[in-house]
Amino acid sequence: MNITAEQIKTLRTQTGVSVMQCRMALEEAGGDEKKALEILREKSAEIVAKKSGRALGAGTVAAYIHTNGNVGALVELLCETDFVAKNDLFRESTREIAMHAAAMKPASNEELLAQESFKRPGLTINQIVAELSQKFGERVELGRFAVFSSVNP
Repeated sequence: MNITAEQIKTLRTQTGVSVMQCRMALEEAGGDEKKALEILREKSAEIVAKKSGRALGAGTVAAYIHTNGNVGALVELLCETDFVAKNDLFRESTREIAMHAAAMKPASNEELLAQESFKRPGLTINQIVAELSQKFGERVELGRFAVFSSVNP
């Protein structure tokens, strides 16, 4: 199977992982992009498990307030270093999770992590966090979150 540069570019754009990881996943999947995505997600879970003992010494907090001003959320996403915490993708992902929390109003971290992202259908919040860990090569974990609403649920 001949893997094209376009296939690698498409997979890299979707996942943000290295070119070599994308190439290896595509080769393992026989060129099937959907299978390659699944392979990368499985490898992401393995990477997260290996990093579980590392200390979380940094992170970022993001806020989202809906345009009507009736609901908002704060989310803390933790990582190992300031280098990752200051990265634009890391900050954007934290805000995306805050937006999701404001919309879905989960009751616990476990519930939030298990929910499918409304911005990225087909991925749970837990998978998004795992992808960040794979992209940055650091342990990434959801810290605390809070949802505020001036309207009864």
